[in-house]
Amino acid sequence: MKKIRKSGLVLIMGIIFSFVLAGCMAGGDDKKDDGKDAAKDGDKELEEKVVVYSPHGKDILSDFEKQFEEKYGIEMEFLDMGSQEILDRVRSEKNNTQADVWWGAPQVNFDQAKDEGLLAEYKPSYADSIDEMYHDADWMWSGTSITPEVILYNSKEISADEAPKDWDDLLDPKWEDELIIRYPLASGTMRTIYSSMIYRTYKDTEDPSEGYEWLKKLDANTKEYSANPEIMYNQVAKGVGTLSVWNMPDTVMLAEEKGYPFDYVIPESGTPVLTEGIAIVKDAPHPKAAEAFYEFVNTPEAAKLLAEKYYRIPTREDVTDLPEWITKTEINPMDIDWKLFQEKSDEWMEHWDNNIKNAKKDKSE
Repeated sequence: MKKIRKSGLVLIMGIIFSFVLAGCMAGGDDKKDDGKDAAKDGDKELEEKVVVYSPHGKDILSDFEKQFEEKYGIEMEFLDMGSQEILDRVRSEKNNTQADVWWGAPQVNFDQAKDEGLLAEYKPSYADSIDEMYHDADWMWSGTSITPEVILYNSKEISADEAPKDWDDLLDPKWEDELIIRYPLASGTMRTIYSSMIYRTYKDTEDPSEGYEWLKKLDANTKEYSANPEIMYNQVAKGVGTLSVWNMPDTVMLAEEKGYPFDYVIPESGTPVLTEGIAIVKDAPHPKAAEAFYEFVNTPEAAKLLAEKYYRIPTREDVTDLPEWITKTEINPMDIDWKLFQEKSDEWMEHWDNNIKNAKKDKSE
C-alpha cells in the first residue's frame, strides 16, 4: 500500500510538473511573441518620424513640415543650422546617428561627407529628370536647386545696355569705386565667385598667378567690402556703389519683394553654379521615412513651391509653369572640378586676404 501510494504520488507530481513546465514554456513563448510585437511596434514608432538637418531657415522648413506631415502622417523634426555646422555634427554623430536626412548644402559639402563615409546611397524615383551635373555619380546625394552667380547692378543708375556683360568687363577703369563687395572670406557665395576667377586659368596652367592679377584689378575698382549682405544691398540700392557680384535668386527676391532697384547679368563666358543637395545620412534611424522625405521635397509640386515662394531654381527638368525669371534666363554653367576647387579655395582666399585686399587703398595711404 505504501508502495502504491508513493508511486501514485510520484505519478501525480510528475503530471503536475509537466503541466507547470508546459505552462512556463507557453508563458515564455508568449513573452517571446510579445517581444516580437514590441519590436514591431517600436519599428513602427521609429518610422513615424523623420529627423532633418537643414540650413534652409525656419520659413521653408516650417512650410515643408506642415505639408509633409499632412501628406504622409509622419512627424518631421528639423534642426536649422549652417551647412558647415551640419557637416561637423554629422561627423560627431557618426557612431550614434541622430539625423535621417541632410537637406541643403553646396555640393562640395556633400562630397566631403561622401568621402568620409557619412552618407547612404539612394537613387530617387526622379533620377532620370536630373542632369548628371546635378547629382553624385554614385547617388550619395542629388540636387534640389541650383544657384547661379551673377553681376548685380543698380538699375536706376545703370541701364541694361551699359551694364557689364561678362566678368572681365568689371575690370574696366570706368567702374572704379563703383563696386560694393560682400567681404569674401565670410561668404560662401563670394568665395565661390573669387575662387572661380582664379580657377578659370588655373585649370590649364596649375598656376594661380593670372587669377590673382585679375583679383587685384577687381580690387582697384572696389569701393568697399561690406561686413554682411544687408550692408552691401543697401549701399548698392542707395547708389554709394552701383555694381556688385552676387547670386541670382537673392537678386530677384530683393527686387520683387523689397523693391530694390536691382537687375542682373549672367556672364556670357559662363558662371559658377552651386548645386543645393539632399542626402540620407548613413545608418539613419528612420530609413523609410527618410526616403519618403527625400522624394517629397523634390516632387514637381514642391520644386514649384520653392521656385515661386522662395526663389529656388529646381534641378528637375520636368517642372512646368515656373516663374519667368527662371524660364527666360539662359544659364551657361562654368565647368568646374569641384574637388580641386574645394582643395585650393582656402589657399587662394588666404592669399587674397593677405596680399590683394585693399591694395589700392594701402598704396594711397
